[in-house]
Amino acid sequence: MFRTADGTTLHVTETGPADAAATLVLVHGWTQDNRTWDPVRDELQQRFAALMTEIRVLAYDLRGHGGSESTAAASATIEQLADDLAELLRARVPTGPVVLAGHSMGGMTIMALAARYPELVAKRVAGVVFVATACDAMARLPLGLPGRAGKAAAWLAPRVGNRLSRMRRERVPLRPALARSGARALVFGKRPERADVELVAAQLLRANPANLGEFQQSIAAHQRQEALARLRAVPTVVLVGDRDRLCPVERAATIVAQLPTAEYVRLPGAGHMLPQERSTAVATRIAEVLRHLDSRL
Repeated sequence: MFRTADGTTLHVTETGPADAAATLVLVHGWTQDNRTWDPVRDELQQRFAALMTEIRVLAYDLRGHGGSESTAAASATIEQLADDLAELLRARVPTGPVVLAGHSMGGMTIMALAARYPELVAKRVAGVVFVATACDAMARLPLGLPGRAGKAAAWLAPRVGNRLSRMRRERVPLRPALARSGARALVFGKRPERADVELVAAQLLRANPANLGEFQQSIAAHQRQEALARLRAVPTVVLVGDRDRLCPVERAATIVAQLPTAEYVRLPGAGHMLPQERSTAVATRIAEVLRHLDSRL
């Protein structure tokens, strides 16, 4: 466990040698927890075993998610998540190069880190992998639906967030079957594996509903195009599924426009949950970044 400056306890997992040459930090997305990265961690250990003997891997649950504590409304923001990440790096990874991989809101957290802690990023971050994320235009999402259906979805999403933010329950009050059905429809592409759908639903049901609603509002206000300029000297990969309803291809293209040297990977048939749907592709790109760490660090 790790306690932040404001007293919030975060659940942290660490594997690999304490004296590793470099550290990989995995940041999960909205409604999820660090288990999002389980398939990717497994792929890294199986396919890149020799490389991973030299890499420390740190993953954690964002506040209000998984095994971490819930937080006050004013602290359920992407900016606070960036502060948490900066604290965690300074306390748990005080030396050596760091590669950051962020899925969805986790990617947004890395962008906010670049905006709020440019010196830390310049000195320590040797690579970034953005997985199914966005730097702007998240306020009104049509969820990939055409015409009136898309407008209705864009109208409904913030209202669902507002309702969640007013809940005073520890867990999302949703039946598991309905959570699985919603996950299959909204965040997966073609032919998802049943186990992947169940994992995503289980993580949602463990999150704090009020914090989810508050984070949804922060996501809607997320504007980080300018912050991406601070990552132009950092080796970066941008991955997106061409069936992603939450952070569609257009959002990935906007990131790449700000990071012209980034590797852009578009994955046919995949939805939003790339760590599950395309774990091999995600692990492979992370391994490539780890292999080419900036020697100056």
